[in-house]
Amino acid sequence: MIRFKLNGKDVESKMLPGARLIDSIREEFGQIGTKEGCSEGECGACAVLIDGELVNSCLVALGSIEGQEIVTIEGYRETDRFKVLDKAYMKAGGVQCGICTPGMILATEALLAKNPHPSREEVKVGLAGNLCRCTGYNMIVDAVLQAAEEGDGLW
Repeated sequence: MIRFKLNGKDVESKMLPGARLIDSIREEFGQIGTKEGCSEGECGACAVLIDGELVNSCLVALGSIEGQEIVTIEGYRETDRFKVLDKAYMKAGGVQCGICTPGMILATEALLAKNPHPSREEVKVGLAGNLCRCTGYNMIVDAVLQAAEEGDGLW
């Protein structure tokens, strides 16, 4: 069994150590906000936070996360930081179909946790591992900048 913390709760996976983290998250624990897009670590739809670092869960072997803390969009959704991001993404029109949104939100969290007041260029770099085919990136970048301003002091 692989033991780790998922969204603040101690859990045990019965999957084989070589199974992908995304499969455990979705199939064993029902955290379906983590999306599978490309299965190659290129799109960011499956992004989660592992010990605070943004990681594409489709590339992570379950056995490598023993004892670590994983946060999915479901867990992050319970935070005050999420509330600020949710409002900013909606206000800026940075959400459309929703496939990329969980990964974008977690990429935004990872960026703002390291740099609470990024420039437009720093936001673009911070979100570079996440693909969106609906909104165009300007609205998403605007959302991140709005969140940084409106959530001043949270990050």
